[in-house]
Amino acid sequence: MRASIKLFWLLAAFFLVAAVGYTVWTYIYNQQGLATDPTGGQSGVVEWIGTIGLAFCAAASAFIAFYATRTHRSQGGELPEDRTDANIDDGEAEQGFFSPWSWWPIVLAASAALLFLGVAVGAWIAFIGVGIGVIALVGWVYEYHRGYFGH
Repeated sequence: MRASIKLFWLLAAFFLVAAVGYTVWTYIYNQQGLATDPTGGQSGVVEWIGTIGLAFCAAASAFIAFYATRTHRSQGGELPEDRTDANIDDGEAEQGFFSPWSWWPIVLAASAALLFLGVAVGAWIAFIGVGIGVIALVGWVYEYHRGYFGH
């Protein structure tokens, strides 16, 4: 966890420096007053989309680093990545349950495709996608409660 904390603080600092550098760079570039500029030759204009995007990346990295720091201090947990004597097997944990014969994820993906197609083409297709999506979610959740694999 300590390595992750250091990495996210480093990322926050990098994005902050990149945001400042990007702001200065676009300001200097726009001072030239080139007619081919997207700014139309205005001088002293900063390109705010990239500046704000990089600043938000810095803020997000800082939030994650701060949260991980507080969590590490309160719980005092040590991950296998923090120990020099750890083996690969120390990092193995239960990752969840996987059912390779289930068709419900494919049905759910098809319903999501219909939903997004409906947003792009026509709303009536989105309603069909939502209906199939509800059926797919219920089928996937209750797959192991009935039938051959029920318990």
